[in-house]
Amino acid sequence: MDFVVSSASLLGQLQLVSKVVVSKNALPILDNLLFDIKDSILTVTASDLETTIQTTIELTSCNGEGSIAIETKKLLEILRELPDQPLTFQINVEDQRIDITSSNGNFSMVGQIGDDFPVIPSIKAEKEKRFNIIPDVLYGGISSAIFATGDDELRPIMNGILVEFKNDKISFVATDAHKLVKYSRTELKTEEEVSFILPKKPASLLKGILPKAFSDIELSFDDKNALFTFDNTKLICRLIEGTFPNYSTVIPQDNPNKLVVDRIELLSSLKRVSIFASQSSSLVGIEITGNTLEVSAKDTDYSVAGNETINCQYLGDDMKIGFKSNFLMEILNNISTTEVVFELSDPTRAGIILPKDNENENEDVLMLLMPMMLNN
Repeated sequence: MDFVVSSASLLGQLQLVSKVVVSKNALPILDNLLFDIKDSILTVTASDLETTIQTTIELTSCNGEGSIAIETKKLLEILRELPDQPLTFQINVEDQRIDITSSNGNFSMVGQIGDDFPVIPSIKAEKEKRFNIIPDVLYGGISSAIFATGDDELRPIMNGILVEFKNDKISFVATDAHKLVKYSRTELKTEEEVSFILPKKPASLLKGILPKAFSDIELSFDDKNALFTFDNTKLICRLIEGTFPNYSTVIPQDNPNKLVVDRIELLSSLKRVSIFASQSSSLVGIEITGNTLEVSAKDTDYSVAGNETINCQYLGDDMKIGFKSNFLMEILNNISTTEVVFELSDPTRAGIILPKDNENENEDVLMLLMPMMLNN
C-alpha cells in the first residue's frame, strides 16, 4: 500500500501523540507508532498501556489499506528536518519495509506488524457515564489542580486529580497532603453524583492539547478507564483505583482573619527572602500587624537571614504563621488575579488562599496550604 501526506501535518500530529511514548516500555512494539490506513484516512496511535492517544490525518492520496508499526524516534527525526512538502509512503505489509520519498530524497525503514500492537481498551457500555464539556472548563480544572498532585508510590490515589460531578457542577481536586486545590465550574448541569481519579500523565497531556481544541470534549468513563474525544483526537487512560480522601474535612470553615495582598508583590518578596531560608525546610514566616505584612526567613546553620515588608489590607488579630516557601510560591503562580485573599484562623491550622475579584462568575477556586512550625 502507499499514500501521500503533508509532512507538516504529519509532524504536528506525531508530536502530539508521541508524548505518550516512554523510553523504557514493557513491550518493545510500544516504541513504535501504529499507522492504520483506511478510507483515505491515516489513524496514528501511541500507547504505554496505561495511556493511549489516537489522532487522524486526511491523506492527499491513498492506494490500499492496512496497518504497520513505525519507530517513533526515527520517524520524528526525519520529519523535523524536512521542509513542508508532500511525502510518499510505500509500505510492503509482507516484510514491513517502509520507503519514504521526499522531493529530493528517499528514506528506508523496517517497521513491525501492526496487528502486534496492543488493542486499545474500551469503555464498558453497562457502566458508562457520558458528559459533554467545553475545552475551557476541562483545561481550567486540570491546569489549576495538577501542580498539587502528589508523587507517592505508597498512596497512588494522591497522584491524580479527582474529577467530581456533584451539585450541578464539576470540580477538580488535587492534594499531596501539604497543599490542596479545588477548582469548580457551574456551566455543567447534572443530577448524577459520580467521580473518577485522573492520573497525572494523561492530565498533563490534556493540559498541553486542550488550548488548541475547538470542539467540545465528549467524556465517557467507567470504573476502569476514561475516554476523551475531541476534534480529531482520542485519549483513553486507565484510572487510578481507590477512594479519594475526604478533602472537605481538612478545609477550615471558621476563618475570621482576612488578608488581601497584591499577588505579584508578595510573590516577588517571597522569591527574594526565601533565598535566606533553610535549605532543608524552605520555611518562611508571614507576620501580619495592622496593614503591614512582613516576610522573613533565616538559616541559623549559616547565620543568614532576610526580611521584607509590604502593604496589605487586613481584618483580624495580629498573627505570625509559617509556610514552606516553594509551596506558597507555587500556589501564587497558579492564581491569575492581581490580588489574593488569605483566610486564616490560627498559626496551627491550614491557610486558605483565594483569587480576589475573579472575572469568571462560573468559576470557584480554592487553594489550601498547611502551615509549618516557626522557630522563635
